Amino acid sequence: MQTLNVNWQPDKTAATPIYQQITNYFQHQIARGDWPVGAKLPSQRKLAEAFGVNRSTLITALDELIAVGLITSNPGSGMVISGNHWSSLLAEHVNWSQYVKAGQFKPNSHALQKINQFETDAVIRLSTGEPAPEQFPRALFQKAFAHLGQNLTSLNYTEPAGILALRQQIAKHLVKVGIHTQPENILITSGSLQALQLVSMSLFPANATIYTEAPTYVKSLHVFQSAQTHLTGIPMDSQGLAYWQMTPPAKDEHAIIYSIPTFNNPTGIVMSAERRQQTLQYAQEHRLPILEDAAYQDVWFDQQPPQPLKALDTTGNVIYFGSISKSLAPGLRIGWTVAAKPVIDRLTDVRMQTDYGASSLSQLVLAEILADPEYETYQANFRKVLAKKAAAAQAILHRYWDDFATWQAPTGGFYLWVRLADAINIPKLFDLATARNVLFNPGSIYDFAPNQYVRLSFSYESSERFERGIQILTELIHANFAV
Repeated sequence: MQTLNVNWQPDKTAATPIYQQITNYFQHQIARGDWPVGAKLPSQRKLAEAFGVNRSTLITALDELIAVGLITSNPGSGMVISGNHWSSLLAEHVNWSQYVKAGQFKPNSHALQKINQFETDAVIRLSTGEPAPEQFPRALFQKAFAHLGQNLTSLNYTEPAGILALRQQIAKHLVKVGIHTQPENILITSGSLQALQLVSMSLFPANATIYTEAPTYVKSLHVFQSAQTHLTGIPMDSQGLAYWQMTPPAKDEHAIIYSIPTFNNPTGIVMSAERRQQTLQYAQEHRLPILEDAAYQDVWFDQQPPQPLKALDTTGNVIYFGSISKSLAPGLRIGWTVAAKPVIDRLTDVRMQTDYGASSLSQLVLAEILADPEYETYQANFRKVLAKKAAAAQAILHRYWDDFATWQAPTGGFYLWVRLADAINIPKLFDLATARNVLFNPGSIYDFAPNQYVRLSFSYESSERFERGIQILTELIHANFAV
């Protein structure tokens, strides 16, 4: 088998990222026929030396080449040029990136795709916004399954808006945060992400402007952009969204506010009670409907946060998204939307055209758990453990990062929003870290411009694994950046 010779190096002064230059080089060589199908590539070490790059950069490029089928990695025999149909089409100069970008959904960023692919048990996941596996309330679920096993008669499709028993339990649950609603005002969805999709498909006018906090979780998704809307980031201060910096829409224009007022993801900022009232009043005066994402509503440490915007809404101007993913189990894939009945009816109709509802088994299980008095005991213990992990994570950062990082102590949620020194190149650190099996989220995926922040999750990993991840990041920072 022929082994290829490489006598090219990327231009390290060019604006194009080095890993992308390497990817482009491979595509060019294959398209010209210079690298035939079946030809063997040198080892990763020799390739890195030939290209004059570090292994992490090379691995990033190779991962993308493997993903599109241009090369194949065979254990024991190394990497070879592939012979699948995709690589053949690529050799005919088909620009697949244009086809991808022409679809309804825009592709995720390189960092997000890598995070999604690498979140495995073999990796230290400082990126994962989920409860820790050891906090799973096994006894609650066993009790719910045992009761269901005695009474289950079918697992057919549910009512269009979701199982009534679950909507009744959610209505009772929402009273605890000040939202008084009825089951007919609640739609059960497959997580809150489906609710965002339904709203964007059925309620957003074309070319509407979506005002949202900067930074924000939704910036890392393309749901709104794919609905032909325009995201506009609005700054925050310590009290939350700086609503006065929004430009009110003209009479023939449409605008919508999307907000995470309680433990904003990624910053952890909690909008004050006064700011919530002011934001509601501003929205009412300027004809701005509000989408309130309350994924972290129940994930507080010592003090319950102010009431949701929906609890203060007297005009039906707020659509409220809730979820069980952060406070119980993301694998249930259950979320809920609270809105005026005509809105719920419209969303329900659209949802029935795309699927026939969230899992009936998940809905039945959650209805049982929410009705169990022990659920409140579980929630109290969950918050207590999470607060301890947050304190431990901060103590670890103080031990290792005080010289080049700053952050605010969270009062709830899952994350530390950490600003690193300007000398640290965060995209480079991200690639170096993934090569060492450590994942974190670069702050740029949440923002409207590059920044010097990283989002570190303390919820998923144990404090011991969190510290090991920080130790590895510290080694990489000191070895590669002047701090």
